[in-house]
Amino acid sequence: MKNVAFVEFYLCVRCVNLPGIYHSTGKTQHTASLRLNGTYDSHTLRRCNGRFAPGLRAKGLLRLKWETISNRIFAVSLRTITYYTIMPVIRSISGLRATLGDSLTPALVTEYVSAFSAMLPEGAIVVGRDGRPSGVWIEQIVCGALAACGRTVRLLGMVPTPTVQLLTEHSDAVGGIVITASHNPAPWNGLKFIGADGVFLDAEQNATLWKHVDGKEFVYKHEQQHGTIEHITDAAQKHIAAITSLPMFTPDVVERIRATKIKAVVDAVHCSGSVIVPELLRCFGVEVIELFCNASGLFPHTPEPLPENLTELCNAVREHNADIGISVDPDADRLVLIGNNGNAIGEEKTIMLAVEAVMRNIELFPNYERKSVVNLSTSRMAIDATERYGGTCALAPVGEINVVRAMQLHNAVIGGEGSGGVILPACHYGRDSLVGVALVLWLLGNTTTTEWNTLVNTTPYTMIKYKQEISGDVKQLFPSVGGLFPQGNINTQDGIRVDLPNSWVQVRASNTEPIIRIISEAPTRTEAEELLQTVAQVFA
Repeated sequence: MKNVAFVEFYLCVRCVNLPGIYHSTGKTQHTASLRLNGTYDSHTLRRCNGRFAPGLRAKGLLRLKWETISNRIFAVSLRTITYYTIMPVIRSISGLRATLGDSLTPALVTEYVSAFSAMLPEGAIVVGRDGRPSGVWIEQIVCGALAACGRTVRLLGMVPTPTVQLLTEHSDAVGGIVITASHNPAPWNGLKFIGADGVFLDAEQNATLWKHVDGKEFVYKHEQQHGTIEHITDAAQKHIAAITSLPMFTPDVVERIRATKIKAVVDAVHCSGSVIVPELLRCFGVEVIELFCNASGLFPHTPEPLPENLTELCNAVREHNADIGISVDPDADRLVLIGNNGNAIGEEKTIMLAVEAVMRNIELFPNYERKSVVNLSTSRMAIDATERYGGTCALAPVGEINVVRAMQLHNAVIGGEGSGGVILPACHYGRDSLVGVALVLWLLGNTTTTEWNTLVNTTPYTMIKYKQEISGDVKQLFPSVGGLFPQGNINTQDGIRVDLPNSWVQVRASNTEPIIRIISEAPTRTEAEELLQTVAQVFA
């Protein structure tokens, strides 16, 4: 319970009809917009003893007006007292996420970890965390719960999510747990659950986990002898060794990369990539400038590695005359690059560059097909890069496990997601920013300056991404989207995607946030904007 503003409505008779209010005894819920200092955000109200508590955190709050969708304005009087904010617990194919101080409780962590243990066979479980300070107390609870279940815990400490995946896949462990909220802001943390194969739980496995959680189907040991904790101190070294031993990094190739004398600036948002990313770069002879790599877990900026959040990295690349800027998210499974001009190369180009590097070395991966897999929200640039080398690209729903399962089905040599995730099964089946870094270094060391500049600066498409908060079931509106494009090719694997001859548009609900995402891509910005605006009107 923290500082929150309670709002007392004098127009309570009218207010019960306002979209956005939860009735204390009713069952309906809607969405409203809050006008706060000239900005709009969707929020939930909860009626409590004649007052309504808006779910927001704000400073210097003086006056509020609630505005309905039909633009009717209701004046309210306000007084500020101690308040609380309840944020949702989000569980999805991407794991469990919740906010500190309210929904993310020790009891919640204990229940999910105990349930995960109950659904696994006997054996050790690998545990790591992404570096957020809250991960320390969550790690203690995770280890305690697993020990109470009689498990051996292989504790890695602060490591990237892909490190946990790799050490689970290439060992006799029966599962893994990563304490992370990925790219979510500082108030969030959570858990990602990994199977014995080193990949996240799929839809069926998640359903089993949630059944165990909801039914409290877990048992603790009665014996005094509890589980044990093994501290693994060389996890990062094992991860780096797995990458540098890939067949495309022969001694002569590594020497060629070293001779290029690459200078890189690294932004790891002071989290799990802070040590391991610079260490990997130095293995290839790269001169490293560490920008945000103190491993404190305290984010220096919004942690999602999007161009708008990377202005300091862009400036540092210019200031140091660096060849490239490297940004990873808190759990270091996503990679975003900055060019030597200090401009963002863009997260969508990460997977395209990875595909390019692997397809140029396809003969070194004889156990895999000349195929790639990307998710339905990824730029066509990845498809183009695959087809340039005679390969084919399959599409999968958003979510790492969905891409992995499709890669396994097609025996694809490379895959990933346009958010900056690269999956190379020759190393392990998981999004891995370090694998992405190594593949980019291969390109830098094995292409001419002209070739490299063409790859990173040529943009055959414009992609626009839009998101808005949602309430209720938006799936019922998807048929309306399809009806807008009678000549389009409809794909409903993940929300709805409509492919047109030279463009596409997709609408889907996020796996990690209470929002919908609308993405359009076309040869020109005008075409992409028209596509997006046409679809957005359905959800206005």
